[in-house]
Amino acid sequence: MRHRDLFQSVRKRPVLTGLISLSALGVGAAPAHAAIAPDVSYVFNTLLFLIGGFLVMWMAAGFAMLEAGLVRSKHAAVICLKNIGLYSIAGLMFFLIGYNLMYLNVDASGGYFGVPVPWSPSELTGDESIDLSTGYASAADWFFQMVFVATAASIVSGAVAERVRIAPFFLFVVVLTGVIYPIQGSWEWGAGWLDSQFGFSDFAGSTLVHSTGGWAALAGVILLGARTGRFVDGKPVPMHGSSLPMATLGVFILWMGWFGFNGASQLALGSAADATAVAQIFVNTNMAAAAGVVVAYLLSMVVNRGKANLVMTLNGALAGLVSITAEPLTPTVIEAIVIGSVGAAIATYGTILMEKIRLDDVVGAIPVHLFAGIWGTMVVPFTNDSASYFGQFVGVVAIGAFVFATSFVVWLVLKMLLGIRLDRASEAAGGDLSELGHPAYPEFVEPEPAE
Repeated sequence: MRHRDLFQSVRKRPVLTGLISLSALGVGAAPAHAAIAPDVSYVFNTLLFLIGGFLVMWMAAGFAMLEAGLVRSKHAAVICLKNIGLYSIAGLMFFLIGYNLMYLNVDASGGYFGVPVPWSPSELTGDESIDLSTGYASAADWFFQMVFVATAASIVSGAVAERVRIAPFFLFVVVLTGVIYPIQGSWEWGAGWLDSQFGFSDFAGSTLVHSTGGWAALAGVILLGARTGRFVDGKPVPMHGSSLPMATLGVFILWMGWFGFNGASQLALGSAADATAVAQIFVNTNMAAAAGVVVAYLLSMVVNRGKANLVMTLNGALAGLVSITAEPLTPTVIEAIVIGSVGAAIATYGTILMEKIRLDDVVGAIPVHLFAGIWGTMVVPFTNDSASYFGQFVGVVAIGAFVFATSFVVWLVLKMLLGIRLDRASEAAGGDLSELGHPAYPEFVEPEPAE
């Protein structure tokens, strides 16, 4: 599990019967940290993991719709294939080596990684008795952690779209989800060296998930180069997506999934205090995103001389969500609004910066997930005095250096051995036809000339 004491608020003495009796009598108050029976706590904690997990899994659909809407029509089918493929690869790799590489015995020495062996559940329904001391079903924990891995890989997919080949991309995802993500994740959520030595804090993954995906994407974008025709004489040429309504739906799905992403990262629902914390997290998550939308909309009006930009506004919502993810519990609502607002501004101007230095990120994933992720991580001590700016800085730099360097090497090896980019003719025809042999929108494909 992530390194947070599930039972810091749970006393040894179960008082479930007493609480039910108080409720029946109409008494409306109980100790915030009052314990409940171990089996009830086990059920509620497990349920939180499962609900949060399937909400985060639903984010895979959000990423697919967002990316399919922002790529050109001739690449829409292949981006859908990449998204369902990467989700599946992430699950397999996290089962085979990733989970135990991230968690197994890392906290014994504050180490750097665990043991790359297949995961297996600690309990099964056929067992005569189930150990309740863990506080949750191990399969629920594995599922919740796995869907986060897939999220990191989804970030890469959008950034390198329209010119990366499918096979090398999937091979990169194998390494990212099986090795790179689990190792850096072990340093904090596995109670490794960043947690034990520097007190690094990342509640739900502004750095461990979002910046990690952003650093991996940046390495790929650099080695791939820009899409043909994206920059002419040093100036960016607009390449409009296939469906902005679809992209908007994708953002709404991601926004909804984020309540599981952040809310279930409380990792406990065994007391009134835990339930209240989850509710606070929901509110702060929502308000950071809402502020991100408004700020990005206003900034897009400034940048575009009075014309609003939908894509910038959508990314403002995502940047607000990424920014609050490192610490969604301790801020007040006003502070969450400020954090989300700044994150949206960073993503907006980060997109402009990317264009100026001629780095082609199709969906704006790097400004949203990397730049805003760094901001969200560094601002944690502003509302959480258990974290330090120095510890946060060390974590951001260490994880950034590790993920970027290893990702760059993997992309480079793939480039040298297999080639990672579509050739010019295939890129012009579109990934759908050149790699899949069928289009996403057949009614819009130009008919072949008659013989």
